[in-house]
Amino acid sequence: MRFRLVFPVLFFTLILASCKSDEIDQSEGRSKPNIILIMTDDQGWGDLGINGNPDLNTPNIDHLTSNGARFDRFFVSPVCSPTRAELLTGRYAVRGGVYSTSSGGERLDLDETTIAEVFKQAGYRTAAYGKWHNGMQPPYHPNARGFDDFYGFCSGHWGDYFSPMLERNNEIVEGEGFLVDDLTEKGLSFIEANKDQPFFLYLPYNTPHSPMQVPDEWWSKYENKALDSMYQDPEMQDMDFTRAAYAMCENIDWNVGRLMTKLEDLGMLENTIVLYLSDNGPNGWRWNGGMRGRKGSTDEGGVRSPLAIQWKGQIEAGTIIPQIAFTPDLLPTLADLAGIPLETNKALDGKNLKPLLLKEEGEWPERLLVSHWGNQTSVRSQDFRLDHEDRLYHIPSDPGQQVDVSEAYEAIKDKLLAKKKDWIASVLVELPENDTRTFTVGHPDFANTQIPARDGQAHGNIQRSNRWPNDSFFTNWTSTEDKITWKVEVLEAGKYEVEIYYTCAEENMAPMMRLSLGNASLSVPVDLPHDPPLEGMEYDRVPRGESYVKDFRPFTLGTIDLEKGKGTLTLEATQIPGNQAIDFRLMTLRRLEE
Repeated sequence: MRFRLVFPVLFFTLILASCKSDEIDQSEGRSKPNIILIMTDDQGWGDLGINGNPDLNTPNIDHLTSNGARFDRFFVSPVCSPTRAELLTGRYAVRGGVYSTSSGGERLDLDETTIAEVFKQAGYRTAAYGKWHNGMQPPYHPNARGFDDFYGFCSGHWGDYFSPMLERNNEIVEGEGFLVDDLTEKGLSFIEANKDQPFFLYLPYNTPHSPMQVPDEWWSKYENKALDSMYQDPEMQDMDFTRAAYAMCENIDWNVGRLMTKLEDLGMLENTIVLYLSDNGPNGWRWNGGMRGRKGSTDEGGVRSPLAIQWKGQIEAGTIIPQIAFTPDLLPTLADLAGIPLETNKALDGKNLKPLLLKEEGEWPERLLVSHWGNQTSVRSQDFRLDHEDRLYHIPSDPGQQVDVSEAYEAIKDKLLAKKKDWIASVLVELPENDTRTFTVGHPDFANTQIPARDGQAHGNIQRSNRWPNDSFFTNWTSTEDKITWKVEVLEAGKYEVEIYYTCAEENMAPMMRLSLGNASLSVPVDLPHDPPLEGMEYDRVPRGESYVKDFRPFTLGTIDLEKGKGTLTLEATQIPGNQAIDFRLMTLRRLEE
């Protein structure tokens, strides 16, 4: 009798719940889980407490693994932009035209479908706050790749982390405080504003990438700290650089805690999937579980990344997944977890990891994963790595890749060699030998185009402020024969207002600057002195390898009438009254309404 009374109630309860679920689906409500995807920059696998490093505390990141799942062997690319491209597309980066970290080689081909486009098409609000590094000028810009809102920088690295020049949806703005804190604050506001609809929030943090800048409250803990965790060859380790990296990682952890607290306060933990990973191995020789390699290497230490995925109530707490996986797997996995359609222009290389995360029954097939950068190509099976010189290592017993076991495992080596050969012939071949893509100007849907020094070609005496182009500026402009050029394509004809971000000492006033493209040109004297000092060193915890920065200010050159089509955009100084013309950081071209 008791069963007969309960069953009808249960039956009608299920019917009502089903109807309610349908209503939520139709209203784009809470039926779809939110996604928060956090990616750090140059944080190694060993830069977390959960992975056994005794020298730093990362409790909030560690809790993501204890409250969800941790992948024991997750792999990314050896450097920044390829990993980001693979995360965005679910495909090997070279398929999407990404082969470099600057000067145009970081751009993701326009025929690639991004994860933001997939989720936006499914009714999600999308945002990216941080380091983009897959193209600046629309249609390569994040706002043109599926992100409704963008705040941060599109370059590969930045020269100042304290209230620097940034952009918000392709408009130049000034940051607000320490950059990672600022990015998190934007993320918190986005969560609050979109708590009643599904959202996809991408937080590509810029640390612990150099320059090694971090607020005093984090640095003070490490400035004089004795470190117990050491790289296997201690003489190669820069101790102060390591201390700064750990301080930056603890700051990241604090910001992760802020995000999780916001979700808890809003009652959103059960309906939000949170992921945490890094984009490559560590940016210095420091403890990394005894693995060989660091950032830039296709060895184990250069491509192994932490990956934590928490979804309260869905992914069992404390799950450890031993199967190998890699960045392209995230797109198909998240689409399936969210229950949204996955329609892309091209076939994916990634595999859906949902069966592993939810512990679904069934056999998981063996996989072979390829790591590539420059002239290095490595292949990873579940237990073995074939390095770029075709030496074979048994990683579980030899993470430092010291003993070549090729003779003992000839069949395995042959299998991995065959995979490498096939990958080079069928995947790497998709990357053109020469990059013929131009830098785009005047996309019809975007009024503003940024043209940075990073993408320019200097001629004559002009020099970059640093050999790493990403955050550099041009200086030493001493001759009227000197010039800067960009290969561009104007996508929509019209009148464009031109601003340059410059410095020029009063004694060098007023150089006559000429901008030209095809038959169009304008010439204007830069007659407003602005000569700030180099900055950055006052915040650096260790000497940097990147360029220092200046407080570059905009100067309006005027308007230029551009025709549609390809050509060479040229900036030159036709008169130099003093010792040199301007230092140049950035140009913006804003299409004017007719």
